[in-house]
Amino acid sequence: MTTKRAFPEAPVTLTGQHVQLVPLSLSHLEALQLAVQDGEPWKVWCTSVPRPEAMQADIERRLDLQKRGTMLPYTVVSLPENRIVGMTTFMNIDRAGPRVEIGSTWYAASVQRTAVNTEAKKLLLSYAFDVLDCLAVEFRTHVLNQRSRRAIERLGAKLDGVLRCHQRLADGSLRDTCVYSVTAAEWPAVRNHLHWCLTEKYQRA
Repeated sequence: MTTKRAFPEAPVTLTGQHVQLVPLSLSHLEALQLAVQDGEPWKVWCTSVPRPEAMQADIERRLDLQKRGTMLPYTVVSLPENRIVGMTTFMNIDRAGPRVEIGSTWYAASVQRTAVNTEAKKLLLSYAFDVLDCLAVEFRTHVLNQRSRRAIERLGAKLDGVLRCHQRLADGSLRDTCVYSVTAAEWPAVRNHLHWCLTEKYQRA
């Protein structure tokens, strides 16, 4: 019988060819403030991305959730230039499953539609399934965030359903949340798809 490995108390560094995911730190503050100004993603109404002046508070929030055991936050570093380009997390950690959500992700505009997101997701999914033996990995997004939904679907995740009136946003509007997931049984096929994207699709781009 396989013994499940417990979620660590802090993130471990995950490294690929195009991207490195390193444990989030307040020392990344200035670089993250610079990265978020590239494209100003906080202006997209259906997302929740910190403005430069709110970045420190957001880092501290994520690190507090890490202490509480519900989040493992990462800074996304683009290789080989070692440039900080965004943030992502393991969140809503269910240790009993185990099961986890990948979310609270944003990227500088200059690395969107590149190999950065695909490889970051591959690294996180590989760690969740191959190391932590997760049953499933979730992705959640606003029902009206078509760009995010297409990106999640391109990874190979399947739509589980829609949580209606799931959250109230800062502007007072109600968010319907699309819940996607990849299960352990689906992971081998998804892994092959992501490998193809990284070795064929982006190599030709």
